[in-house]
Amino acid sequence: METDFLETRLAAVAASIADKTRASMLCALMDGRAWTATELSIMANVAPSTASSHLAKLMEQSLIACVQQGRHRYYRLHSSQIAGALEGLMGLVGRDDATMRTKTPGNLRYARTCYDHMAGEIAVALHDALFRLRWLEGEEYVVTARGEEQLLLLGVNVESGASRRRYACGCLDWSERREHLGGQLGKALLHTCEQKGWMRRDLVSRELHVSESGKRKLAGLFGVAF
Repeated sequence: METDFLETRLAAVAASIADKTRASMLCALMDGRAWTATELSIMANVAPSTASSHLAKLMEQSLIACVQQGRHRYYRLHSSQIAGALEGLMGLVGRDDATMRTKTPGNLRYARTCYDHMAGEIAVALHDALFRLRWLEGEEYVVTARGEEQLLLLGVNVESGASRRRYACGCLDWSERREHLGGQLGKALLHTCEQKGWMRRDLVSRELHVSESGKRKLAGLFGVAF
């Protein structure tokens, strides 16, 4: 029966996540980049041979994908939907906000990546500003005529393309307990900020470094206080 199939699959996916080593690997891959098995073994603090078996289990459930590049194999999250589900789970386990904020490094609460878009305090502030400035409106995150004009001036790609992924949507931020901008527009906005040198991804974590010029520009454009 269909119900039995869904229950079996749900149990299998949950079991594949319910291991600290595999959870560490999935969290590492939330930065949107692809990593080798050796790199992931270091992040999860296990031997490379152990990491390979864990990666195989994650691939069995289509939680991650393997990309072959010459002699090297890189692993990344299977899709943005997987990233969204993991971000939701992080919010679920971090219900005690006081404890979570104490244990979560301030730099990650401030600005980080959520797969391929921004997360953290800055991302939530920008999300709210897009609605306050009427660039976005409604529960469906519709881009207004003014929003399209301003995004184009900023250099943000406003074409949805052929992707089945939603163009703009809210994504619950696990540290702020409020929405930040997800979807294709969230990805495009981060890409623009990186191109302009306003933000830079950390080499070994999900942290986003915001430059001084980036702070000035974002404050001027969106009225965000830094």
